[in-house]
Amino acid sequence: MTLTSTPAINWDALVAALGDIEVIREPGQVEKLSKDYYNFSPVLVKQLADKTGDLVVRPKTEAEVLKVAKACVAAKVPVTVRGAGTGNYGQCIPLEGGVILDLSRMNAVKWVKPGIACVEAGAKLSAIDKVTRESGWELRMYPSTYRTATIGGFIGGGSGGIGSVLYGQLRDRGNLIAVRVVTMEDEPRVIELRGDEVQKVNHAYGTNGIITELEIPLGPAYPWTEVIVAFDDFMTAARFGQALGDADGIIKKMISIHAWPIPSYFVPLKPFLPEGKAAALLMVAEPNIEPFGELVKAFGGTVTYSKAAQDASKGTLLAEFTWNHTTLHGRSVVPSLTYLQTLFLTDANLELIEQLYHHFGDEVMMHLEYFRVGGKVVPAALQVVRYTTDERLFEIIQYHEEQGALIANPHTYMLEDGGMKTVDPVQVDFKAQVDPYGLLNPGKCRGWLERIGG
Repeated sequence: MTLTSTPAINWDALVAALGDIEVIREPGQVEKLSKDYYNFSPVLVKQLADKTGDLVVRPKTEAEVLKVAKACVAAKVPVTVRGAGTGNYGQCIPLEGGVILDLSRMNAVKWVKPGIACVEAGAKLSAIDKVTRESGWELRMYPSTYRTATIGGFIGGGSGGIGSVLYGQLRDRGNLIAVRVVTMEDEPRVIELRGDEVQKVNHAYGTNGIITELEIPLGPAYPWTEVIVAFDDFMTAARFGQALGDADGIIKKMISIHAWPIPSYFVPLKPFLPEGKAAALLMVAEPNIEPFGELVKAFGGTVTYSKAAQDASKGTLLAEFTWNHTTLHGRSVVPSLTYLQTLFLTDANLELIEQLYHHFGDEVMMHLEYFRVGGKVVPAALQVVRYTTDERLFEIIQYHEEQGALIANPHTYMLEDGGMKTVDPVQVDFKAQVDPYGLLNPGKCRGWLERIGG
């Protein structure tokens, strides 16, 4: 069965069916909790600016999630699951109204064991780390929205981040141990997925199940030193980044390389970013600082900033200038800026990066993040783009693809049209089992729309 048309909904009756579960109906609050950072994309702004839910529901327990699911299935109400709304692709923006299911109240760290933790979906990443570090463990990876993002949102909409240079991507086997998922059937169930089965809901935008609880692997909590290194030119900085990534004996959590003028947008870091210089923003394990310094010297870099691990939690976090926070800082200075996401999986000598860097100049400003893919460290780019028109933006994307770069398009809200470019039949089949009416985050899964003829 699929939902082909939404009947008129009696919202008062739905709220009454929810009993004591918190409900928000104030329009301003509902609109706020219907949004994410889709406005990074001028393309998505045109498509999503007027989309909002009808009400917000905030359960505190899995039992309450089951109650919400049952009421919404009975009334055939669309449900869009929300963490903290820190994504950039409209993942949690409801295309067809309905209920915003805000899981931020489900935020417990239920237990921690050596190398693994069990957490509720609404737990903030920074809060999880605070608990796990007491026993010498930490999250393997997290986005630049570390202080505010939730673990459920990260699994549902993220792919990697700070720490991926060491541990790879969220989709890599072993980076998610287990999840509990509430279904949207006439009689909702709780399903536990373990091992490879977690891929059924990993990075699925919440289209095929409501994640309530997760078991996540942890890594050793190294003392991380934050460092900025300045270089005379971007390509030297990029080659240094690759060399650092390849240096297996130097433990690092973040390698973020920025061509000028991107560093000029990092206003709080201005004293440490020399005019006209490329910058590397780094997190390195404190015991490895000496060999790290030798590598910096070999590439002619200059250390302009260093924060000891014991001070890392104080003041500004360098991670909040990397990944897509780079775009955030750029837009705070030049609001019309947007961005691309580009993968360079076969560019061992950085020749394609160099060619694109010179071809576009300041129109497409180079920003690299290094991460591990298939056991090798490679660069990905989150270039900062001077937007003029949609047509020019699509020309830039097309040029990259023609040159052999892989674009994970951040200017679409469709799950498959962003990074994967293909329909995942396993995820679509799972949706058919657990969301037969197509009520979860409708309009985001192309595979489902094709299946139902939408």
